Amino acid sequence: MAKQNTVAEKILDTALEQAESSSWELVNLHTVAKTLDISLHEIKKFYPQKDDLVEAWFDRADKSVLSEKISEDFAALAAHERVHKVMMLWFLSMHKHRRVTRQMLYYKLELGHIHLQVLGIMRISRTVQWFREAAILKTKDIHRIIEELSLTRIYLCSFARWLFDDSKNSLRTDRYLRSALKRLRSLN
Repeated sequence: MAKQNTVAEKILDTALEQAESSSWELVNLHTVAKTLDISLHEIKKFYPQKDDLVEAWFDRADKSVLSEKISEDFAALAAHERVHKVMMLWFLSMHKHRRVTRQMLYYKLELGHIHLQVLGIMRISRTVQWFREAAILKTKDIHRIIEELSLTRIYLCSFARWLFDDSKNSLRTDRYLRSALKRLRSLN
């Protein structure tokens, strides 16, 4: 199974590199297969459709957050500081391919891709849930629901900023996110 994960990762990395040299829309899976000396069928085993590569890219960002071990120092931080660290780790994990990430989202938002947009809404919810877990948030009931809605808004606003943030280490996104999270009462 580890070998399959390695092949899947190589396919994703090759597609990302191809997109960097052209665009996400011009990524050609035949060229990816040829580069890796594998068949299209091998790609299809891991990625039945091109959009599955996009999902794998966002899964990789989620994994970067979820792979961090929770230290006592992290757990001792204020809730808004923990959420800030978690979200910035997510953004920075994708920094190398920020332009391609933006193109992936444009692709998902095309008028004919309603099926991708519905899945995108589910992905947003799932990612926010993982942010809450990684940041050790423990609110419940109506307070959790309000907090999730607020975090989703902050995440989406921060994500939109990050997509175009060319400052070093996404400093403008970092400042916006830090400020927005401080204003969220449930995290203070």
